[in-house]
Amino acid sequence: MLRIKGFKLQREELPLAPYRVLDLADEKGAFCARILGDLGAQVIKIEKPNGDPARNRGPFYQDIPHPERSLHWFVFNANKKGITLDIETADGREILRNLGRSADFLVESFPPGYLDKLGLGYTELSAINPRIILVSITPFGQAGPYSHYNGCDIVYMAMGGLMVLSGDPDRAPLRISVEQSYFQTGAQAAAGALIAHHHRRVTGRGQHVDVSIQEAAACASQFHWGDWAMRGLAKDDAASLKREGNRVSRGRVKPRIIWPTKDGYVSWRIFVAAQGRRTRALTKWMEDEDVTDLKDIQWEALDFNDLTQEQLEAWEEVIGKFFLSKTNAELHQGAVERGIILYPVNTTRDLAHNPQLKARGFWAEVDHPELRNRLTYPAAAFKSSEYYCGVRHRAPLIGEHNREIYQKELGLTAEELRVLKEAGVI
Repeated sequence: MLRIKGFKLQREELPLAPYRVLDLADEKGAFCARILGDLGAQVIKIEKPNGDPARNRGPFYQDIPHPERSLHWFVFNANKKGITLDIETADGREILRNLGRSADFLVESFPPGYLDKLGLGYTELSAINPRIILVSITPFGQAGPYSHYNGCDIVYMAMGGLMVLSGDPDRAPLRISVEQSYFQTGAQAAAGALIAHHHRRVTGRGQHVDVSIQEAAACASQFHWGDWAMRGLAKDDAASLKREGNRVSRGRVKPRIIWPTKDGYVSWRIFVAAQGRRTRALTKWMEDEDVTDLKDIQWEALDFNDLTQEQLEAWEEVIGKFFLSKTNAELHQGAVERGIILYPVNTTRDLAHNPQLKARGFWAEVDHPELRNRLTYPAAAFKSSEYYCGVRHRAPLIGEHNREIYQKELGLTAEELRVLKEAGVI
């Protein structure tokens, strides 16, 4: 039995264990193949002979820039094997066709038409393997007026409608600092691949799954479409897209929702009317510590439509000073004891030490022999009573599994490998 952080594997064979994935994707699609690998598929990451450019993205282990020490690479390519191959060479294309004969999935993120020009598109691959599922991840999909446009995360978040929701109302929209569009797209692409897999199990036929990053980002903002429609603002788009930043609209006022503390931030807001008891729970705590400025306010009798922003902010000033006198841990513990709806705004360090995540075995320790260390990874965001789905082994080194795949599986000799390497094919 495999044990990772105290989680015992119920079965050694994982849901996708019999299946193989060829991963030719760059950063845009790497997470899709990672998810399939988490579910047990054998994923073969195919890089150019000098390695994937994503290996040069920081941060790096111990802050030492090196293609084998990229933490970004580690995250997106765990649970994969790795080979090198230049598919723009004739020998490289023939090798990929041979690998495609027994592959179940191929994940790629090349521009539309690129694989077709090489004779490696879905038509050609399905002719030699009718069961193969080709997952194509591109900025704007395989067709349409933008299909040949390029971009990056800030472009996809903007054009998918997510960025307009981020930031303060009196300033321009903001980008979230991590490539959220790639995570959204990877999850959508993996879902599409698994739906196609179900279809294949029923019909015996594969298919081409076309994934647009713009559409994946747009799907992640569906809640806003509903808001746009329900408020009857279809004719006034600007009114439906206001950012609220650190405040949220309630009646005529905007209560604050993020507060600085002695060592970080917490999320809390003033409640009134039927929910006024929730604010009273906090002010009672303040009274117990001799902060009595708000003790006479009848929170249950108030209505946000009858308040002014000046009144609200005067109360918030008192509450803000109380929060600044406490640490996040003190506020969280007090909130639990007193039934206050308050939440710490966790940093990565906070998450690493979070008792709930630790109790559920969310973190997995993975061996990195090349670093002579074990690194801690987030596991899957769900638990199964049948399987462990999550990180099982580190990302591959450049060409680490060339001999295993090329010699043991394709039957190439050591001399043939040498010639291919000297020719820049592998």
